[in-house]
Amino acid sequence: MQEKYMKMALRLAQKAAREGEVPIGAVVVADGKVVGRGYNVRTKRQLATAHAEMRAIDQACRKLHSWRLEGAKLYVTLEPCPMCMGAVLNSRIEKVYFGAYEQKGRSLTEALANANLLNHRVQVTGGILEKECSALITEFFSSMRARERAASSPAVLPSQSPDDGNAT
Repeated sequence: MQEKYMKMALRLAQKAAREGEVPIGAVVVADGKVVGRGYNVRTKRQLATAHAEMRAIDQACRKLHSWRLEGAKLYVTLEPCPMCMGAVLNSRIEKVYFGAYEQKGRSLTEALANANLLNHRVQVTGGILEKECSALITEFFSSMRARERAASSPAVLPSQSPDDGNAT
């Protein structure tokens, strides 16, 4: 089941990538049904909080008419940041499954999940479809850096070559 829902999150992450956003997708599942979906739109909306997890949790709360998502599970393609873990704790989500690990060590996922903040603990499992999730993020940033390098390097016209035969 974990892979099924992570594949849904991956499809949302791919949609984010097509829109030029960091490719992160998330789904919230309650009672075996997807009740919330989200992908990053932070750049498009110019909102610091427009993370995939925040959008999926918000949609789930609205669909279930409750801020409490007790028993729900969150599937997300990248280890959640502290803000998103705060939303997980506040909404009382029971379990978080993520794909790729945050390589820069900024997530604090385990520490926040076990801190018993708000009198709630969250079970966390990482590495679900890790290879696929990591590859999507790596490819996105590699492509972005290549575009930035191309945009910042001077254009060489076809009639101009580094060795135009006029060397002395």
